[in-house]
Amino acid sequence: MKIGFLFPGQGSQAVGMGKDIYDKYDEAKKVYDRVKELTNVDIAKISFEGPEDVLNQTKYTQLAILTMSLAVVEILKKENIKAEISAGLSLGEYSALIYSGILDFDEGVKLVQKRGEYMQNLVPEGNWQMAAVLGLDDETVENTCKKVTDGFVVPANFNCNGQVVISGEEEAVKKAAELMSEAGARKVRVLKTSGPFHTTKLIEASKALSKELENTKFNKSNLKVVKNIDGTEYTENDDIKEILAKHIISPVRFSKSINTMLQENVDIFIEVGPGKTLSGFVKKAETTNPINILNINNVDTLENTIKFIKEETTNE
Repeated sequence: MKIGFLFPGQGSQAVGMGKDIYDKYDEAKKVYDRVKELTNVDIAKISFEGPEDVLNQTKYTQLAILTMSLAVVEILKKENIKAEISAGLSLGEYSALIYSGILDFDEGVKLVQKRGEYMQNLVPEGNWQMAAVLGLDDETVENTCKKVTDGFVVPANFNCNGQVVISGEEEAVKKAAELMSEAGARKVRVLKTSGPFHTTKLIEASKALSKELENTKFNKSNLKVVKNIDGTEYTENDDIKEILAKHIISPVRFSKSINTMLQENVDIFIEVGPGKTLSGFVKKAETTNPINILNINNVDTLENTIKFIKEETTNE
């Protein structure tokens, strides 16, 4: 049995997320309380009560998702459930870095707060949009975006086989969506995000984060983390500061990240945090080995996961 954790990113948020876990587990409360101390943001109130338009502000969304993921991780630690390798989608990579110990909890939380603020406040003026394209391969999506000559639109997230997120100016994204449909896309769905994330339009946010990262300390760890930027594992030779600065303006290679985890013989994937989007991505991965895919987004799924892992451990 080899466990891999998957941590969700922006777009998975929903008002009320994590409340039942917070109410039942002291470990979760402590995480939310510590995040409030560090950030002066009552992220529990925003997560549990909203309103939705506040939770969907990038500066709060990223902190809310990170906090819920880390709260669940603390409960899993208590139950002695650990992952040897982890990955996260965009923001989720910070959850993975904190879980692995490469990034200290306090420093990681403050860094994500800054990242969210920069990604919200340093977006150039304009109407921006992101949309998921379903049913086309990566190359077709890339080539179709290039056909939009009036406006900016590029692939931003390569999520899994048959799903790529495009990002850019609203009208250009709409035009690209029309062309995607003509090219055979099954569906094009607009996402709950507020900027042209993972494109060069966020270069100022990337520069600001780069300055923030100059004072950030990174640790060595025996736990592996897979990078979004190219889908490979972090190594001791990597310049993590440079990678995380580029992360904001570079496409997310999540399908490659999943493949890397499969090559590491992960046979139990646990999605830790709101939603279950990443679980769906794993289901579409090509593998001949039997795998189990679990997600934890409330008390029921948390307790079912704990029960399942303990049974598997007993049977080994």
